[in-house]
Amino acid sequence: MAHKKEVEKKYFNRELSWLAFNRRVLNLCLEESFPLLERVRFLSIVSNNLDEFFEIRVAGLEQQLESGVLEVGFDGLGPREQLRQISSITAALTKDEYRIWTDELIPRLRAEKIIFKTPKQCTPSEKEWLKKYFEDNVYPALTPLAVDPAHPFPHLRNKGLYVLLSIANPEIKRAPSDIAIIPVPPILSRIIKIDNPSHETQTFVYLSDTIKFYAEELFPGYKVRNSAIFRITRNSDLYFDEEETENLLQTIENELHNRRKGAAVRLEIEDCVSESALKTLVEAIDLDENFIYKIPASPLNLARLSVAYDMIERPDLKFPPMRPYLPPEFRNCDDYFEVIKQKDRLLHHPYESFAPVEEFISKAAKDPSVLAIKLTLYRTSQGSPIVRALKEAATNGKQVTVLIELKARFDEENNIQWARELEERGVHVVYGIVGFKTHCKTCLIVRRESGGMLKRYVHLGTGNYNSKTAKIYTDLSFFTAREDITEEVANLFNTLTGKVKNPEFKKLWVAPFCFHSKFIDMVKREIAHAKSGKPARIIIKVNSVIEQASIDALYEASQAGVKIDLIVRGICGLVPEVKGLSDNITVRSIVGVYLEHSRIYYFENAGNPEVFAGSGDIMTRNMFKRIECIFPIEDQDLKSRVINEILPAYLKDNRFSNLLHSNGAYYKSEEMKTSEPFSCQEFFTIQ
Repeated sequence: MAHKKEVEKKYFNRELSWLAFNRRVLNLCLEESFPLLERVRFLSIVSNNLDEFFEIRVAGLEQQLESGVLEVGFDGLGPREQLRQISSITAALTKDEYRIWTDELIPRLRAEKIIFKTPKQCTPSEKEWLKKYFEDNVYPALTPLAVDPAHPFPHLRNKGLYVLLSIANPEIKRAPSDIAIIPVPPILSRIIKIDNPSHETQTFVYLSDTIKFYAEELFPGYKVRNSAIFRITRNSDLYFDEEETENLLQTIENELHNRRKGAAVRLEIEDCVSESALKTLVEAIDLDENFIYKIPASPLNLARLSVAYDMIERPDLKFPPMRPYLPPEFRNCDDYFEVIKQKDRLLHHPYESFAPVEEFISKAAKDPSVLAIKLTLYRTSQGSPIVRALKEAATNGKQVTVLIELKARFDEENNIQWARELEERGVHVVYGIVGFKTHCKTCLIVRRESGGMLKRYVHLGTGNYNSKTAKIYTDLSFFTAREDITEEVANLFNTLTGKVKNPEFKKLWVAPFCFHSKFIDMVKREIAHAKSGKPARIIIKVNSVIEQASIDALYEASQAGVKIDLIVRGICGLVPEVKGLSDNITVRSIVGVYLEHSRIYYFENAGNPEVFAGSGDIMTRNMFKRIECIFPIEDQDLKSRVINEILPAYLKDNRFSNLLHSNGAYYKSEEMKTSEPFSCQEFFTIQ
């Protein structure tokens, strides 16, 4: 038992740490300085985050229990105890979501003449309009489903919305209730805007409430005794053996159909449901009762509030459009290759434009001197200019190779579509190394220079080739033509498309080959410097820290006197501020307007600092189960910018930053509370 306490004190649990992160996102819904509709949008993000958490993480723990895998993790918690704590924490989180929506946001929206109603609350004229809308646009698309010996309980798809009914024949005295279900058609908008001639007030009702209100029309001759809207979350992970799969694309496409049929892991249902109807439903879906969440009122899926955000045209209630800065060297630039050849370039998104990344690839597609383009694609946006440029390049006769990660979670269908479209245009599409997700953000362009020499140009990033997320995620983009880097990127692509037994990288940290070992070596070097009395410091900015050996190395560095600052947006398994273990480690999380997504690694190195950036976090999956690429920033100007501008701003933030404490709580220190407010995101915006 003493050993267990020691383990629990030394590491935080991954799942509980993630839930703490989602709580910090929820806190933004109460941020008075945020425009009202942005607070609504953040509430939808919290709900969507929880959906994915249940679909993957909770489902995985449930599977462990079913398989009899009861071993505890390095944090000391087994799957049963994790599920118990998750149930308690998510119940409180869900309750607070609806409290914020009902008590905080709805009244403020009403004050802005944006009103959400139930059909019952509508005025007579609104009901008349809604009735016609229902009859013309909703009723024809509905399929009522009876549940009786002749009609077995239907399969209920993942995250589908349904109305559960208890119906009875009113002509039979004390007739028993029958169960019926109405699926809410996913093709219809979940939010209905009621036509208002005055245009002064915008009134909305939920589609599910409307179907529930008119449900008796679908069961002529029956009376609805009880009705409740519900949705089920199912296990959505994909299961297949890549080594036994001949056609990975076809296998994943087939497995996506099974995603809708996975085991139920959560039920959200209105609290007005009758106990008998609830019992029938829970038995049918075979769900652990600890994961039943009774919701006071619609909408059951707060993630759908993002639809309302898009529907409501009130710029005064949203953040003003971001106007990213375009550095002078990229303005009216005809020759990107000359600009990159002159000097390494670094962009900080979203504060600096993502357009140069798109233009880099677009110009390469048109440039007759470009022979080949190679690129990794993990997630991209609809109508992507980059995908369009790759198609054009192939049409222009260039050798175009794209590594598409078909297993990018919840983007599998999009990526399958991209793969097919690119192949149709003559692009060579490959899927990387069996057993590893390709998560690195790399682009290599081979060009014939004047004089006939071939030269490589490279873009490396911390974020995806996605024009949409580049506007809301913070990331770094790095361009270089240096041979020591471009040669290793070429080696990386050869490893991904061909067969290389033991690829070697000197400059790059490439997972799963050397990311982990190089990181540990860097930490050990700082330990040696500290013990020798030389300057030693580590600053790391990542999304997650949850790899045990890396955490242990950081503990060892702390004990040797190395000052360590960790800027960790989400999951953190390291426990700071523990005497004799992590006295010299501070952990802060910044959750603000933009999603912090860049990964930066700084090592003091006895007064000769080294800086790296890239796609990988300090996680087991990033270091051992994915293809990641961490690159050095060695240009003195760029390195100075990271060391003297970017990292200090993150460490100075007291506006959207909270410190992690040894008890697992996140809150501001007294110094942060009393200092002049400073937001690193605002600072970067006005630079």
